[in-house]
Amino acid sequence: MKTPKTSDIVGIINKIAPVSLAEEWDNPGLQVGDPGAEVNRIMVALDPTSDVIASAIASSCQLLVTHHPLIFKPLKSISTATRQGCLIHDAIRAGLSIVCMHTNYDIAAGGLNDLLSRRIGLSDCLPLQITTVQELVKLVVFVPAEHIGQVRSALFPYSESPGNYRDCSFATVGEGTFTPLDGAEPFIGAIGVPQKVAEQRFELLVDRRNLPRTIKALMAAHPYEDPAYDVYSLLNEGEKLGLGRTGYLPDTVSLADFAGQIKKNLSAPGVRYVGEPSTLLSKVALCSGSGASLLHEAVRAGADVLVTGDVKYHEAREAQELGIALIDAGHFPTEIIMVTEITEKIGTALCAAGYKDCQVVSCSVETDPFRNIITA
Repeated sequence: MKTPKTSDIVGIINKIAPVSLAEEWDNPGLQVGDPGAEVNRIMVALDPTSDVIASAIASSCQLLVTHHPLIFKPLKSISTATRQGCLIHDAIRAGLSIVCMHTNYDIAAGGLNDLLSRRIGLSDCLPLQITTVQELVKLVVFVPAEHIGQVRSALFPYSESPGNYRDCSFATVGEGTFTPLDGAEPFIGAIGVPQKVAEQRFELLVDRRNLPRTIKALMAAHPYEDPAYDVYSLLNEGEKLGLGRTGYLPDTVSLADFAGQIKKNLSAPGVRYVGEPSTLLSKVALCSGSGASLLHEAVRAGADVLVTGDVKYHEAREAQELGIALIDAGHFPTEIIMVTEITEKIGTALCAAGYKDCQVVSCSVETDPFRNIITA
């Protein structure tokens, strides 16, 4: 039976939402626990509350994955005299590790804001506020012609996919020369004898962050003891990532009707909106959780409405002055949707890695802390 360690799960999470994408003030990643501890059962939740941690412990989980961090700022002490200290102590005593994926998951391609965009029916989505631009490099390696297939197969999983294409590379035929010296263990030729070999120059695009893993895969697949390769920095900009999204509705709809659709699609107990009910909407900006700070970015993007949560009174007034509609669907409803999504993604990644006996479950005890009075 193949059992993953906490570090293996963190690796899976970092592929879904690289920690490097997080905002500077944020604190994602492993917050409590032993990276080397074995994990047989994982729970996914939005918040690391006392109820959630108790549920994970009662469910015999060794790992809790949340969106919001348990630890935001450096701690001066971990004492059971504080609520946070109690939670940390409870987790450690039970052997429960806690990992969070916060603004890195908000920003990541396919992350929470893309999930929210799909949920409310948007298409042609782009980041609302760009926070990072992918840095690309070109990796060039010289390979004996008869081994180009195995090297290509080893490197394609690390190559970038421009547009709607994958496995993109280029190869040219040439001749390599070398003379093995004393101490070498040449794959081809003999010590002191000059060699000429039919080789191919193989090149592909790589995300700079993935370069170390790509080089490691190259060394494992290449037949030479010391393969020749070059890495070129590029001025080409890669994928743009950031907070929030803008996108388009399939059909023009009124503000009142769209607010009703969001309430239904997010199973929100209530939705507030700012603007004339009959205002027609086509282009939508959104930010999961608390995103009213992106109001001006939404206006600059030409959006008809900003969908978010935690809207304050003066932010609503500002939206009126700016002439943009505003829909407050709540912090919890716009983010709780991540639980099912991440449960499925981690489960799929574990199976693909051969960890088929590790279970991933969604937390069932979380509720919105706010309550609504519904009147007829």
